[in-house]
Amino acid sequence: MKILVAVDGSSYTKRMLAYLSAHDEWLGGAHAYSVIHTVAPVPQRAAAVLDKQTLKDYYEAEAEKVFKPIRTYFGRRGIAAEYLARVGQAGDLIAGVAKKGDFDLLVMGSRGHGALAGLVMGSVATKVLANCDTPVLLIR
Repeated sequence: MKILVAVDGSSYTKRMLAYLSAHDEWLGGAHAYSVIHTVAPVPQRAAAVLDKQTLKDYYEAEAEKVFKPIRTYFGRRGIAAEYLARVGQAGDLIAGVAKKGDFDLLVMGSRGHGALAGLVMGSVATKVLANCDTPVLLIR
């Protein structure tokens, strides 16, 4: 099975990884994993005064902060994964990568905000569910 794992480095990502560890059917060498993290874009006015290399280095460093513990976690379990860093709106990017990459499953943690908070703030999980044809496993 080809599995896309969406991570943000929060405690919800840790819960999601703990859930996967407890369920052999989701975490193991029989699957192909890709791990995606989205970095919020630098505001346009700030990006305009930075050179491209500085901006690129910033985005890579921000993504690596999230990927580093996950690389360790997967490495301890002998699991190989591809790591995908993207810049932009998380919900749209995650759904797009899941669709274009022809994944069998998308796994992500959910903060579990109530309906009103999700309506006001715009939940990443809600956006992913609305825009993704790939089956999604949300872990709270």
